[in-house]
This record gives sequence, structure tokens and C-alpha cells, in this order.
Amino acid sequence: MITGEPSRWVREGERVLLSTRVLDLWSVKYRHPVRGTEKEFFVAHAPDWVNVVAVTPEGKIVLVRQFRFGSNSLSLEVPGGVMEKGEDPITAGVRELSEETGYGGGKVSLMGSVHPNPAIQDNRCHFVLVKDAVPTNAMKWDHDEEIQVSTEGVKEVLAMARSGVITHSLTVAALMHYEGVRGV
Repeated sequence: MITGEPSRWVREGERVLLSTRVLDLWSVKYRHPVRGTEKEFFVAHAPDWVNVVAVTPEGKIVLVRQFRFGSNSLSLEVPGGVMEKGEDPITAGVRELSEETGYGGGKVSLMGSVHPNPAIQDNRCHFVLVKDAVPTNAMKWDHDEEIQVSTEGVKEVLAMARSGVITHSLTVAALMHYEGVRGV
């Protein structure tokens, strides 16, 4: 039963509970505009992220495999990372692609963006498409990165996302956006 649009709670204030190099944890006080209910919620405040679907002239997608501390496992993904404050998603995508894989070049466009987890996070992840990507320079990994770079056919990569071989949700979302752009 549809009962109408939900109310937008009123943000009354926030305070930082914990600040790290990756994210801040905030306590945010909200008040329901009709019921008057006041409640504290916890929000992970993080910078925006970017994920890159880079397609080679041969029609292969550039992938990275790296260790992920959250899942304590190796993860197969599209290249991506944290955006610098005020950085444009396309600029960030080109930078991350180059740093992680050494690839660059081609036509670059923004495919879209999502909220990674709007229940507890306030950031966005932007999806950048790089067509005709080719190796252009040496990789420049961060101190804690160790990345294996590979390329796979588009159909194979999409099948890996559907079958659960690729489990990184933002990579799956980036590939869904790519499917929409391609008209697959």
C-alpha cells in the first residue's frame, strides 16, 4: 500500500566522533518533522570515490586484482580510488587509471554516479568511461598497494560480475552503467 512520500527528517546538528585518514565517523542528530521524534544516527563521512571502466581498442576491459583489508581477500575490480577534495570525477578517474594500471589515452566521459551506502555514508562513487585505453606510462602505486593488472573481453567481464567472480559492489555498479552506455 502506497501511503505517500516519506517525510524528510530535519538535520539538527552533528559532531565528529572519530577522524581517520580514510573517513570520519559522525554522530548526527535528526528530528522527524511531523512526529517530532529526535534521534542520533551515525554517518561515515568519506570523500567521493571514482571507478573507471577502461576499454582497450581491442574491446577488452582493464581490471585490477588487489588485496582488500575490509574483506581480507583478493578482489577483482575496475581501477579506482579516492578523489581529492574538489577534484573533478573525470580528472580523478584518469589519474587513478594511470596510477594503478599505467593505462591512459582515449575518449573519457562520465557515465554516472551512485551513493555507495546511503544508510550510513554521505559520499558518492562516480563512474568514468575511458575508450581506447592503452598503456602510456609506469604505474605509481600508493605505499600500501600491490596490483595485478589484466584485460578481459567485455562479455567475459560482465559474466564474471553476474556470476559472483567479481564481488566488489561498486565495480558491479560501474559495469551496469557501462552496459547502459553500450546498449548491451
